[in-house]
Parts: sequence; C-alpha cells; structure tokens
Amino acid sequence: MLKRFSLLALALLLFLTGCAGFTGGSEGTAASEGKTEDGKVKIDFWTFWGSEIRRPVIDKIIEDFNNSQDDIVVEHTYIPFGDIWTKELAAIAANNPPDVVINDINATALRGQEGQAENLAPYLEKDDISGRFYENLWDATLYEGDSYGIPFNTDTRLLFYNKDAFKEAGLDPNKPPETWEELEEYAEKLDKKSGDTYERIGFYPLYGVGSDVWLLNGSGMNYFNDKDEPVINSETNVDTMEWIKSWKDKYGEDTINRYQSQIDSQQSNPFFNGSLGMMANAATFYTQIRDYAPDLDFGVAPLPEKTAGSGNTSWGGGFVAEIPKGSSHPDEAWEFINYLTDKEAQEYWAVKNFDNVANIEASESAAASDELSEKDQMVYEMAAQNLNETLLTPMPAYAPDYVNLINPQLDAILIENEPAQEALDKAQQDVKELVEKTAQ
Repeated sequence: MLKRFSLLALALLLFLTGCAGFTGGSEGTAASEGKTEDGKVKIDFWTFWGSEIRRPVIDKIIEDFNNSQDDIVVEHTYIPFGDIWTKELAAIAANNPPDVVINDINATALRGQEGQAENLAPYLEKDDISGRFYENLWDATLYEGDSYGIPFNTDTRLLFYNKDAFKEAGLDPNKPPETWEELEEYAEKLDKKSGDTYERIGFYPLYGVGSDVWLLNGSGMNYFNDKDEPVINSETNVDTMEWIKSWKDKYGEDTINRYQSQIDSQQSNPFFNGSLGMMANAATFYTQIRDYAPDLDFGVAPLPEKTAGSGNTSWGGGFVAEIPKGSSHPDEAWEFINYLTDKEAQEYWAVKNFDNVANIEASESAAASDELSEKDQMVYEMAAQNLNETLLTPMPAYAPDYVNLINPQLDAILIENEPAQEALDKAQQDVKELVEKTAQ
C-alpha cells in the first residue's frame, strides 16, 4: 500500500514541478500567521492523520510538545491523504507553505533535488540525531549526502501462519518454513481439496504482498546496485518471477481470484478461518486479526529465505517529517521535528497505533510495553527485529518514476504469460535508458 502512495505522491510532484509560473494558493490552507498574543511562534503542521484512532494520538503529541516549552505553538492541519501533497506543492509554489509536513519517505531525495524541502544539514551539524533511526530509513532521506526529511514511521513484511492448520497438516506449529523450498513443502501439506475445489490453500505469494517484495527477498538488494546501475534482469530475479508464476499455475486463476475476493473484504479473509494456511503481509495486518479473528491461534516469522543463507530480506516504506522549502519558521519547525522523532513521542505513537516507528530505541521499548497484550508484544517484537532485515526502495534522483517501467513487465509475466527473461530484459533496457536520459 505504501508503495502505491509513493507513486501517487511522485506523480503529483512531477506534475507540479513542471508548472512553471504557478502561483495559485491551496483551498482551505494557509501558512503560519506569525505569533500568538503572548509572543509564541506559531507553526503549522500538516498531516493526513484524521481517523478516530490516529488523530487523537498525534494531537496528544502536539499538546505535549506545546506544554513542554514556552516559545512555540504547533497547530495541526488535517488534509485528506489524496489531497495533502498536491496542496503542499501548490503552497510551496505560492510561497505559502506549512512549516512541517508528513511526506512519503521514498521520494525524499527527489524533493531535495527539486528544491521542495529544506536541507536539514545545518540543523544536523548542531544536533546530529541520525543515530536514532534504522540505517535504511535514514539513508532514504539523503540527497547528495544531506537529509531532507526525518524518518517518522515505517513498516515491514512478515509471514503469518495458522497454527491450528499446521497441527492438522502434521506440521510443527512452532517451526515456520525457513526457505522457499520449505514454504512449498509446507503449502503442499496444508492444501486441502474436495474434488477439484480447494477448501484450503497452503500459501500463495501474491496474497498480501506484490511480486516486487519477493524480488527483493530473493536477491537481497534493490533494483539498483552500489554503482547506481539497474540490475532488473538478473538471473535471481528471473528465477523469482518464474517461481511466483509456478504458484499461479498450480492453483489456477479461478481459485486465486475466489480467495482474493475474500481477502479484499477484510472481515472474511480466508486466513482468519483457516482456509489459507500462510500469508505474507505487513506487520500491521495483525490489527485485522485482532479485530476480526481474536481467537485465532497464529504465529509470525520473517519471510523465508530463497535458499539457506541468502537472507530474510523484507520490504518497507514509510513517512518523514520535513520542512517544506520557504517555511516561515524553519528553526521552530526543526525543534518540533526533533521532539516528534525522539523516543517519548515515537513510543507513544507506536503503542497507541500499533505502528512501526523509525526510532530504534522507541521501537524496542514499545515491543515490551505493558500496554500491549501478549499477542501484541509477539508481533511487534518480531516486526521490530525484522526492520533490521528490511530494505526500502527510494526513488533515485537519477531514475525518477522507474517503477512505472518495471511493473508493466511484471504484469506481463504473470498475466500475459510473457517469458520472464524477455520481460525483465525489456524492463532493464527501459530503466537504463531512463537513467541515461536523466543524466543528460
């Protein structure tokens, strides 16, 4: 889901970047208006957190910050997810931006390149907080070595498995599969058919995550190597796509679509009633289990390795707190961001929302919080550990929107039965040409 959000934000960013001379303001938004009657500096903080769960949490953090000092007052502006970044970029173009905004982490470097976010290097020279965060999250905020946003929250993908189904199939409920080969063996034992109809599917790799997650898991790296060269058509990636295709061929499109329709309804997810034995998903999928299947006996584990020793690499996204270019009060904005991403606020957010946070100390502390139930702690602890095995896919400044050249080829393999090697060769060439064009 976060990846789809990243693409939406990027598309809006590129559109408005090209609108030279754009001066229109954004409806219903305004920059900070200076100071309060008692002389405190007002800063405007934009988020898309308006739900009955998240709004009270962020408002409490803001209230605590406002009460913690006598110089700054943060005012929270809620803007719906589909509108916030369009309005932010319009406000930047009109020289009327907010002071702090929550933005997509994977396009942070691109916003730095485009001059749409303040370079935070001057603040970090005085107050280096980079060590608070998981390294992969921090690195995603950098453009030419400088940070343009401070990591706030993130996520990671895990393997959920039904312990009762394991017992019924003769599998050890405390020993989840560790490799792709074991994943196949377990799925074969978990499969249950009545005639030609599946009553239970052991596992299908594209329920809960996309093929890109398995490409990352299989190769242990992003689509680019350490020389910024695309490596999309590697032998490992070709093998991975063929492996995914083999699952589709095994179960058949009718069965896969029938199960997918149940997954889409959330409450009737087949994992909840035991008709889907294992499922890869974001760690926060647990909140659906908690709400819709509270009695389910399940376990959680890292994504299995492609082969023993190849690594349990997972994928994640996330959001940053950043200062838009042209903020009227960048110094005060920095003070708030510093507070927002420190341990106390981060742990509060993590526990109250059951959300993975970027601050390492807060993440580890939240996993042991007395406010969480035993199941809560089990899942959160596994997620916190898994963040060390989790890679992001930031949008490189030298290859903006590259995923829109790759995804159609992945679909061609899985939907149109295009040979994996040919499709990935096409994606490799398209991205290579994009990199070359961007460098001109």
